Amino acid sequence: MKEQKSMLGEGRAGEVSGARGRSVCWGGREHVRVGLAEALSTFVMMVFGLGSVAQVVTGGGHFGDYLSINLGFGLAVAMGVHVGGKVSGAHMNAAVSFTMCVLGRLSWKMLPLYVVAQLLGSFLAAGTVFTLYYDAIHHYCDGNFTVSGPKATAGIFATYPAPYLSIPAGFLDQVLGTAMLLLCVTALADQKNQPAPSGGEPVAVGALVLLIGISMGSNSGYAINPTRDLGPRIFTALAGWGSEVFRAGNGWWWVPVLAPLVGGVIGALIYKALVELFHPVHNNKEPEHGERSSELAPLDQCKKGSADVCV
Repeated sequence: MKEQKSMLGEGRAGEVSGARGRSVCWGGREHVRVGLAEALSTFVMMVFGLGSVAQVVTGGGHFGDYLSINLGFGLAVAMGVHVGGKVSGAHMNAAVSFTMCVLGRLSWKMLPLYVVAQLLGSFLAAGTVFTLYYDAIHHYCDGNFTVSGPKATAGIFATYPAPYLSIPAGFLDQVLGTAMLLLCVTALADQKNQPAPSGGEPVAVGALVLLIGISMGSNSGYAINPTRDLGPRIFTALAGWGSEVFRAGNGWWWVPVLAPLVGGVIGALIYKALVELFHPVHNNKEPEHGERSSELAPLDQCKKGSADVCV
């Protein structure tokens, strides 16, 4: 019986394929292929996500509310996974890529490619949404691009803490949110547990992001993603909001960059330590006649039909 594995366990360009017994099979073309797919999937996610925020803010609540933003980002993630899932894995999140490197599911030399692609996709998406909603933003704030105050618009693009939130509490907020993200993503990819059904991974991950938003989003906008936050923040600094985007919230900008990296690794390791570690040992023996095999594909096996990108 051929072993199968979900997209979530697969999207890890640069892993070792012992089953095929091949050495380095990455070339320049494959790097370009993976990088472009990752940038495009991130771009799609961010255009829909930031667009949902822009519509709510500039519409003064007449064209959506907090729930519509959560739904927008959840569905945006699902669309992003559809765009690049079979090529790059559609991480769309430096915390996911970093955690995959720590777990040995992504080559460390691929991390810069993923991070640059995600930053590029996020930056371009911010520019696209800014262009699309420029007149609406200008009308909403009378051309006064501010980071804080009743007519602040910088929050359309990057996250900022609530007035009551301290830096330590905000750091914990981002660590916990990203830990829940990677814990559940690891579970959804675990073929020996209850993984997302084949083909249903985008919906599962999108629902997970929606759930995090409606349960943990009010403190600081649940960035849970360094590249999602930093790319648009840099764009706003260049587009008229200025350096205040880095000073606001007591210098908040570094929290959604660093804390998700910590939280992602913690969440994935918790799942591995409490669940994956106790899975039955994989047995290579063929089942006896009439015996059912309970073996499932290991998480580090390349899926048949996936991108041929092993190192």
